[in-house]
Amino acid sequence: MHMPAYIHIYIHTYIVPTYIHTWYIHTYIHTYIHTYIHTYMHTYIHTYIHTYIHTYIHTYIHTYIHTYIHTYIHTFIHIYIHSIHTYIHTYIHTYIHTYIHTYIHTYIHTYIHTYIHTYIHACMHAYIHTYIHTYIHTYIHTYIHTYIHTNIHTYIPTCIHTYMHTCIHAYMHTCIHAYMHTCIHAYIHTYIHTYIHTYIHTYIHTYIHTYIHTYIHTYIHTYIHTYIHTYIHTYIHTYIHTYIHIQTHFTLCVVMWPVEDNESY
Repeated sequence: MHMPAYIHIYIHTYIVPTYIHTWYIHTYIHTYIHTYIHTYMHTYIHTYIHTYIHTYIHTYIHTYIHTYIHTYIHTFIHIYIHSIHTYIHTYIHTYIHTYIHTYIHTYIHTYIHTYIHTYIHACMHAYIHTYIHTYIHTYIHTYIHTYIHTNIHTYIPTCIHTYMHTCIHAYMHTCIHAYMHTCIHAYIHTYIHTYIHTYIHTYIHTYIHTYIHTYIHTYIHTYIHTYIHTYIHTYIHTYIHTYIHIQTHFTLCVVMWPVEDNESY
């Protein structure tokens, strides 16, 4: 059974365009959706999200982060860094400066300067100059000149005595005595004494006193005092105190105060 034509025309002409489309769909449903749902969503949900969540995030999390974390990080790290700075500055500066400066400067300088200088200058100089000079000059000269001359002069006959006295005595007295007295004495006294006294004394005294004292006192003292003290005090203190403090503070500021986007509806 087919619907009559006029009913079909009535429905498609009046009811569908006017009642259903215009009033029900456009007016009621659109009004309901726009008014109730939009109002609900905009008012309740937006209010809830904006008020509760924003309040929660801003109040609790911000307070927590700003109070606890910022206080903890700022306090702990700042105290820790200052403790490290105090430790490094106190221990290294005091220990290295005091120990090395005192030990090297006092002990080595005193030991080398006093002991070697005194030993070489006093002992060797006294030994060589006194013992060798006295021994050779006294013993050999006395023994050869006195003993041999006495025995030859006393116990040998006149001819032999004359020969030996003239020839040997003249030879021994002149040549040997002159040789020993002049050459050995001159050699020992001049060369060895001059060499040891001048060269060794000058070299060791100059080298040890100048090089070691200058090198240890100047270079190590300058290097340790200037470089390490400057590096540790400047770099570590500046880097840790400035960089970490700025990065921590900046990071916390970004977390605690994020840039809010404009809400679009």
